[in-house]
Amino acid sequence: MQLVTVGKKTFRDYLRFIDKEIEKELTFLIQKIKNKKIAMVNATSFGGGVAEKLHSIIPLMKDLGLNVDWWTIYGHEEFYKVTKKFHNSLQGQEGDLTYNDKEIFLKYNKINAAYMKEWNYDYIVIHDPQPAALIDLTERKENEKWIWRCHIDTSTPNPEYWNFLYKYILQYDALIFTMRDYVKEDSNFKNITFITPSIDPLSPKNIPMEKEEARAVTSAFGVDVNRPLISQVSRFDPWKDPLGVIDAYKIVKKEFPSVQLALIGSMASDDPEGWDYLYRTLRRAGEDYDIIIITNFNGISNLEVNAFQTASDIILQKSIREGFGLTVAEGLWKGIPVIGGNVGGIKLQIEDGISGYLVDTVEECAEKALTLLRNPLIAHEMKEAGREKVRKEFLVTKNILDYLRLFQKLS
Repeated sequence: MQLVTVGKKTFRDYLRFIDKEIEKELTFLIQKIKNKKIAMVNATSFGGGVAEKLHSIIPLMKDLGLNVDWWTIYGHEEFYKVTKKFHNSLQGQEGDLTYNDKEIFLKYNKINAAYMKEWNYDYIVIHDPQPAALIDLTERKENEKWIWRCHIDTSTPNPEYWNFLYKYILQYDALIFTMRDYVKEDSNFKNITFITPSIDPLSPKNIPMEKEEARAVTSAFGVDVNRPLISQVSRFDPWKDPLGVIDAYKIVKKEFPSVQLALIGSMASDDPEGWDYLYRTLRRAGEDYDIIIITNFNGISNLEVNAFQTASDIILQKSIREGFGLTVAEGLWKGIPVIGGNVGGIKLQIEDGISGYLVDTVEECAEKALTLLRNPLIAHEMKEAGREKVRKEFLVTKNILDYLRLFQKLS
């Protein structure tokens, strides 16, 4: 295992975003658990929403005086290939869980469990399937409370994968899911908390950026700033449906020829399947030079993502299945209308027709995009509703409060 080094953040900079009663509750809870030790454990410190959230939450918890560490597990390509199958299968993808896959999964969990022998934490938060078996492979200490944080939709999982993981999940003292709909109906869980993910309003990805600066950045990647831009920021993954995004864009293009499409994604170290789907996306785009496809290997960082979202006329998150989809909250926070798949956590963020649109098909996606492009006033009216929704429910300050409430409950 590796201890992750995080940057520094100052919580008082975030007080402007929270209401007074929330500030008081935070102060109370911090006093209650300030002498406790907390460990966050996940698969990677780079790429994907979980790592991004922890890079915001951990420094702010530390600044609040909490004793918290972030650990990433050791893994090799064979392990990440297997855990990607777990990720997809827990979201319903068909396929068999082989004996070899089980052995690989447990082998790396055992390796990582060996690092935990000398640990002394009060709360251990395990994120997602990759390290879920650690609880069964370590000798638990009397003071420890183990929490499994599931960031994905497990409402209709592949039975083989679910049954294998279920015996480990049952051992946890508490479980965190994004929403009630994600919990398999016949699960015999006793202590469930629902916590939505969050964005950091002061991170390079979300700090306010002037339109002119955003346009200057995007123009360096081939965007014509004098023409409308539709963007989707997400992994290249079948569940994010980049192929469907391109198909919707092509429908829009027939009636609105000036439109451009940008697909921006980071390639995560624990997602070997991502490269294959990136190549599929490139093939679907073909030789349409108004489709811009870029990754972190093309010089895209959080600042550039901010620029693309800020410069866009419409942001898409056309997911087929989605744990949450933080790019929706990012777009709403910037005052850009978002068209999202009518699935998972996206439904918690978009108020259909008020801050954006929820869609089920490629054709619906194209129809709503055309509505917004033809009627700029609608997009303007959606701006404040979306931003206020995010301020109240989906900022990192709320996420920290929810964790502290759970820690206090387990004390």
